[in-house]
Amino acid sequence: MKKIRIKNHKIVFTILILILCILSLLYYDLIFRNSYAKDEFSNQVVQIAEQNENPIFKIQKIIVYSSANAIDKSENESLQDLSILQYSDIAIYLDNTSTVYDITNENTVKELYIDNISISTGSDKGYQYVNYKNALDFAKYKEIEEPNSDKIEYNIVNSNDQNNSTDYSKPTFYTDCSNPITLEYMNQDIVTNYATSSDANTISFNGKVLQEAGIDLNDINYTLNFTINIVNNLNEKFICPIRLKVDLSGNDGGIYKGYKYDNTTVSGYEYNFIKIVK
Repeated sequence: MKKIRIKNHKIVFTILILILCILSLLYYDLIFRNSYAKDEFSNQVVQIAEQNENPIFKIQKIIVYSSANAIDKSENESLQDLSILQYSDIAIYLDNTSTVYDITNENTVKELYIDNISISTGSDKGYQYVNYKNALDFAKYKEIEEPNSDKIEYNIVNSNDQNNSTDYSKPTFYTDCSNPITLEYMNQDIVTNYATSSDANTISFNGKVLQEAGIDLNDINYTLNFTINIVNNLNEKFICPIRLKVDLSGNDGGIYKGYKYDNTTVSGYEYNFIKIVK
């Protein structure tokens, strides 16, 4: 057998050293860097938990008022071309004094907006969206505009003078959290071209119309997801993801009786605003 002779031992030795260096770098990248990243993530989680042990802002109560309406599009208002819709007015009350008892820069609001809005329903019936609802019109039907952005931004009222001059038809919130965040969920055109029977000359312009039109509530029950974002007057940011599951039925008939009113005092970690660690 012919033996292989190495003529330049220095080159071979250099190549071996390079290979060892490459292997060492790969080992560092796969092992040490991952370990360091895990430690950094763990430290950040601990830091977030410590800063949110006593939340500055949290949700105290959620009110949902649900009803329905029919828009008569027929000539002479003959009730022969009706579009049926369902709406829910939502009021979210914040608690900002459970940790900081006085009104300070820490527990007052500089910015407030809602984003990450998504809606799922029991069927494909209707067309759904969410927008701001004037608190002065709460619990009564009033047409709202479809939002032209994926974010609902609130004007912050900081003084009595601003309060007197503010246009409350636009998203409005008090810096001291003394008013609720108000929204309206709208499901339009659940049924279109609906006509009353020949022996009926009236129709209910509330939740009863859903039953009169034979609409199954399981088809229009919905789940609403969104995130409330707050920046306080220290420029610290807080977020609270909300998952609101609305069941329009009930043992008493639910929305079929005209309307449904849910007033829920909430508690738990999921209703606390999380402070974002920079």
